[in-house]
Amino acid sequence: MSAPGVLAVVTFFSMLPGGVLSDMRCTQGLEAQQFAQGSTHLHRRLKRGWIWKQLFVPEEDPTPRVIGQLKSDSDRGEFSIKYILSGEGAGDVFEIDEYSGEIRTLKKLDREEKAFYILQAQAINRRSNEPEEPQSEFIIQVQDINDNVPQFQNEPYVSSIPRCVQLEVKRTTVAQVTATDADDPLFGNNAKLIYSILQGEPYFSVEPKTGTIVTSWPNMDREAREQYLVVVQVKDIAGLSGGYSTSTTVTVSLTDVNDNGPTFQHHLYTFAVPENAAVGTTVGRIMAEDGDVGINAKMTYTLDDDLEENATFIIQTDPVTQEGVVLLAQVALI
Repeated sequence: MSAPGVLAVVTFFSMLPGGVLSDMRCTQGLEAQQFAQGSTHLHRRLKRGWIWKQLFVPEEDPTPRVIGQLKSDSDRGEFSIKYILSGEGAGDVFEIDEYSGEIRTLKKLDREEKAFYILQAQAINRRSNEPEEPQSEFIIQVQDINDNVPQFQNEPYVSSIPRCVQLEVKRTTVAQVTATDADDPLFGNNAKLIYSILQGEPYFSVEPKTGTIVTSWPNMDREAREQYLVVVQVKDIAGLSGGYSTSTTVTVSLTDVNDNGPTFQHHLYTFAVPENAAVGTTVGRIMAEDGDVGINAKMTYTLDDDLEENATFIIQTDPVTQEGVVLLAQVALI
């Protein structure tokens, strides 16, 4: 991907005679100085001053590269002025040609590592070794290029929703995925993220700007399918082509709802018991089935009310097998 040119915003401040602060900025297309005016008796231009040429610094641009020039208006091209650069990055990131005032980069600049550099410039008369201009401070601000891939936070994503979700009432929020981008959020769309579904439609959808996943299919039933894998993609530069993207998987489980009643495998069960069987003898076992799971499928067997009083038999629930165990409660009198 080609990297756009990056404007280095240059600002420097110096003290005018009388203690008045001079603010001079280099903006696009502007090579002349703007001098701050103090009180009425100081409304005048300096006889001398800095001549600034626009500085451009592409992030990650190959080096060495001339990014601009600093020059005193007293410089007549006779190499009588010596230019000195100091401050952040002077000597290892930037260097200045002491004769021409040209500034060069010495290595690639990474905005995510450092967004701007504060430097100072001096112009010294080679003969007198005296300053031709006051020392001035300026800022080289590195603008962003899209060189970072979005990253999802707080992975893995796991969520659960009740089965049989009724979307006619409202959409159900499943989860929210969140991604970040190390690029500059204030410059263009490099860090503007858009979310989309790669896998999981038509059952789920995602809000493009927030990453909120919602159900979008009516009557999702756990008996039909217990788990869904929803793949969400996030893309920078507002989702446009040429951007970086990454994806994450959200595991969505449908939790059980007690919407199934138990049913017996047979309508009629027949058992035999010896006439001399002792009380507590197991007569037989019956089994009911329930389409639910967990506590919703836990069985409790009882006899009809008209059989419980003075009953010859009782029924108990086996907690392990979930069967109804029929026991002899008393010996029948002949």
